[in-house]
Amino acid sequence: MYQGVINVGAKNKVIAGDYEGFIVDSVFGQAYFTKLFAKIDLNKNNVESFELITDEHRKSAVSGISRGLVGGVLLGPVGLLAGLTGKTKDIYVLAIMFKDGKKSLIEVDKKRYEAIMKGCF
Repeated sequence: MYQGVINVGAKNKVIAGDYEGFIVDSVFGQAYFTKLFAKIDLNKNNVESFELITDEHRKSAVSGISRGLVGGVLLGPVGLLAGLTGKTKDIYVLAIMFKDGKKSLIEVDKKRYEAIMKGCF
């Protein structure tokens, strides 16, 4: 019987907010959300800003000290309840604010994280 640690990778999807359930993917270094026939590019033309959610953000959001920083401003109570995992060995949780006012909380691997950073620079 295997008793080692199972390494579960990033979900690579939108876990809360607008576009919840969309898959986050990248091709040739270009990141995007996709679901059925819909595609939303993640680049400086669409993304107003994004923030890496770290353990420090998670702890302060849960304690209520800086709820406005993560949950209230970006995603409301849903963001706080989404199980923010922060960065865990090549798993990144990002809060994304789009230029049209929509907001998403995503969990991605290193490849997709780097593609988002590159596209939004």
